[in-house]
Amino acid sequence: MRVLIQRVTEASVSVDKKVIGQISKGLLLFVGFEDSDNDTDLTTAAAKVSKLRIFNDNNGIMNLSISDIKGQFLVISQFTLHAQTKKGNRPSYIKAAHPSIAKPLYEQFLTKLEQYSDFAIQSGEFGADMQVTLINDGPVTIWIDTKL
Repeated sequence: MRVLIQRVTEASVSVDKKVIGQISKGLLLFVGFEDSDNDTDLTTAAAKVSKLRIFNDNNGIMNLSISDIKGQFLVISQFTLHAQTKKGNRPSYIKAAHPSIAKPLYEQFLTKLEQYSDFAIQSGEFGADMQVTLINDGPVTIWIDTKL
């Protein structure tokens, strides 16, 4: 499982020009799954993301978690996180989980993240053509891979 985390001052996701998820200060998560992902991967990622201390304290040091700042999550499924680009110019997505596997994992991840963070999660629409807007704060962008 891969998670690309962006610290944002605001973010939203639209489908067919209609906003379906929106947050102010918090974390925008792009998540991608592979066939071998399981409950351990989901739990590990949800626990890590909910406790990650990447928000500035009063001294300007990244020392606060999303809960500390009363932030929000926006979670977007993105199979392209598993793109392989070593050979040729056209990315291969052979490691990305088939939608029949990835969608239940995505839904389970949303549930676990909500349990770990104890607040509602905003999300995109699995498999949809989504337009994501964001203002990256910092910029701070962090990548997690549960297999590494």
